[in-house]
Amino acid sequence: MFGQDWQGDGRVLERLEMEAFLGLAAELHFGRTAERLHVTTGRVSQLIKKIERKVGAPLFERTNRSVRLTPLGHRLYDEVRPAYEEIQSALARAVSSTRAAAAEVLRVGFMGAAAGQVAHQAGQMFSEREPGWRVRIREVQLSDALARLHEGEVDILILALPITEPGIVVGPVLFSEARMLAVPASHALARRESVTLEDLADVALVRVSGALPGGWLSDLWPDRTPQGRPIAPGPEVETFMEALQAVASGTGAVIVGEQVTRFYVRPGIAYVPITGTPRLDRALVWLRSCSIPAIRPFTATALEAARLLHPTTPAP
Repeated sequence: MFGQDWQGDGRVLERLEMEAFLGLAAELHFGRTAERLHVTTGRVSQLIKKIERKVGAPLFERTNRSVRLTPLGHRLYDEVRPAYEEIQSALARAVSSTRAAAAEVLRVGFMGAAAGQVAHQAGQMFSEREPGWRVRIREVQLSDALARLHEGEVDILILALPITEPGIVVGPVLFSEARMLAVPASHALARRESVTLEDLADVALVRVSGALPGGWLSDLWPDRTPQGRPIAPGPEVETFMEALQAVASGTGAVIVGEQVTRFYVRPGIAYVPITGTPRLDRALVWLRSCSIPAIRPFTATALEAARLLHPTTPAP
């Protein structure tokens, strides 16, 4: 085979020789080939002559007006070019893989299916726009969400407001939703078209195990109605799914956002709108001490993603 002849002992093409040959075969012009390789035309000529000595025959026909491949040159070009391109592709893949492995990681936490949708949409958009960053999405729970932020397990969170803890930055609201009361399907309130905060005196509100820091979600676990009537404490839970299970078992009720009617429909639970209450806002939050440069641009991307998924949410 010809390929074996030109790769024989003492006839292996060096990288610059191969690039000079392939460049001249493509350009058919010594000047343009020299510019392509960032060398002089004399250097290109030397390299071509060196290759022809190795092969033992001319590869190009040269005149004052033109440069053309000889039949032997055509044959060499057809055999060398695919191998060279494969080498270049393999090198590019290796470089890309190295860069991906070395990419910075932004860890984004979320709680609730609607927030998860925004987190994943924003993560995909951000990674496409910022190739030097990878976004790692993870779900957090009621009992440990802010602890994970403080302990550095996540860099930024999509959570329900209010959060007033010192040292935490509250970003713009991504989306908001009406509040609803999740009650056992057998409860008298389940047959109502709507309820008010005064009706909470007739249920036992599920509580989060342990105190949540910074007043987080304090308006979801009131002790009394606006008129001062006591609200009975229900079972203590650590996760949202545990809260729903408590409702389904008939032992408690919980204030939720309207996303539940899309993501958490299940037997034994009725969702009743609560009138006269502000909407439940979801926003990005992060530590004031966080210096990760991707926080701000990710926030802008998350806002864009939220508008795509929740177009009815008013712009900030």
